[in-house]
Amino acid sequence: MRVVLFTGKGGVGKTTLAAATAARLARSGRKTLVVSTDPAHSLGDALGERLDDTTENEPADLGSGLFAAHVDTRVLLDDTWAELQGHLRTVLAGAGIDELVADELTVLPGVEDLLALAEVHRLATSGLWEVVVVDCGPTAETLRLLGLPEALSGYLERLFPAHRRAVRGMIAGLASGRAGAERSAGWDRTVDALDRLAAQLAGLRAMLADREETSIRLVLTPERVVAAETRRTLTALALHDLQVDGLVVNRVMPAPPPSLRGPTARWLRERHTEQQAVLAEVRAECGDAVPLATVPYTAAEPTGVEALVALAGSLYGTADPAAPGPATGPVLRLERTAGDGTSADSEFELALRLPGAADGPLDLTRVGDELVVTVGATRRRVSLPAVLRRCEVTGARLVGEGHATDLVVVFAPDPALWMRR
Repeated sequence: MRVVLFTGKGGVGKTTLAAATAARLARSGRKTLVVSTDPAHSLGDALGERLDDTTENEPADLGSGLFAAHVDTRVLLDDTWAELQGHLRTVLAGAGIDELVADELTVLPGVEDLLALAEVHRLATSGLWEVVVVDCGPTAETLRLLGLPEALSGYLERLFPAHRRAVRGMIAGLASGRAGAERSAGWDRTVDALDRLAAQLAGLRAMLADREETSIRLVLTPERVVAAETRRTLTALALHDLQVDGLVVNRVMPAPPPSLRGPTARWLRERHTEQQAVLAEVRAECGDAVPLATVPYTAAEPTGVEALVALAGSLYGTADPAAPGPATGPVLRLERTAGDGTSADSEFELALRLPGAADGPLDLTRVGDELVVTVGATRRRVSLPAVLRRCEVTGARLVGEGHATDLVVVFAPDPALWMRR
C-alpha cells in the first residue's frame, strides 16, 4: 500500500497533478483512489466528474480501477467527533465543571483538519486500494493538518495520561449502588473513546512518518514568491519529522524559437530566463536530497481522465508515480562527543535536520524533558532521550547550508541530576 500526498501554495496546480498521478496509476493496472481534503473541492472539476453526490465520504467508481472522493468533514463532525465530545463532557461535568464551560472546553480548533486526515488513514488501511493519492489543502492548512496528530497526542497524554486511564472506573467504582454503577459505566465509555482516539492518532503519525508507505510531494511554480514558501514548507515539515521525497515544478515555460521576433518574443524569453533562474536556485538548495521534476506549461487546461493521463506522461515518463524517493538519514541524531557517557565530563550533541533553517527566525527552549524548537510559525516539542534528561543545554549552532542544514544542540551533565540513575 502506498499513500502519496500532494500539497503546495494555492493556485499552483496540485489538484490537477494529484488527479493526473491517480489516473496514470489506475491506467497502469493498480486500483487507485484519489481523495481531496481541500475545503475548496475542485477534484471533480479536474477529473471532469461530479463528486458532490457522494454521501458519507464513500468514493465514486470512475471505472478502469480509478476511484475518487471528497472528504466531507461535516459528516465526520456529526459522527466521530460528536461521540467523543459527549464523553468528554461527561468527564468534565463529573469534575464539577459548569455545563456551558464544558461545552467550550470540548471544542477543539482544527478538529475538521484532523478528522479529514483520519478519514484518509481509514481509507488507506481499508485494503480496498493499492494506492491512495491525496489532494491536500494549501500549504498553511496542510502544515497544520500534518502536525496535528503528534501535537494532539501530546496534549491528550497530558490531559488524560495512559496510567490514569488505566485505572478506569476506580474512583467511580468506589461508590455503591446504581449511581456508582452508572458513573463507572460512563467513565469506562469515556476511557474507551480516549484510547481509540490515542490509537488512531498513533496510527496516523506512523503512516505519515513511514517513507516506505507515504510520500509527500510539494507542488510549486517557478516563481520566487512560491519558491520561498516552498523552502519554508520544507523546513516546517522537517521540524515535524516529515520528509518530502519530491518537488514538482508546474507550468514551466518552454524556450521560444530563435526565429520568433517582436514584443511577444521578448516577453517569452524574459519569462523563460527568469523561470530557469528560479529552477537553478531550487536545484542548488535541494541538491540530490529531494528529486525535482518539471511539468511544461500546456496551451489547454488538462481536464478529464485522458488529458490527465497525457499530463502524467510528461511528468513521470516511464517512472513509477508511486515509488518512494531516495532514502535519507534520520532527522534526529544523538552523538557523544566527549567522555565515556557515564562520567560528569561527558558531552552530547543532538542534531536535528532543518533544511533552510538559517533563512528565518529560530527559537530554542528547554521545557522539562522536552526541547521546544520554533522555526517561523511552526513549533515542535521534541522529547529528549533518557540520557539528555539529566543534562543541561550548553550551546547550539547551525551546521551546513540549504537542504543539508542541521540544528546542533550541545548538552553537558547537570551536576544536580547526573548522579541520579
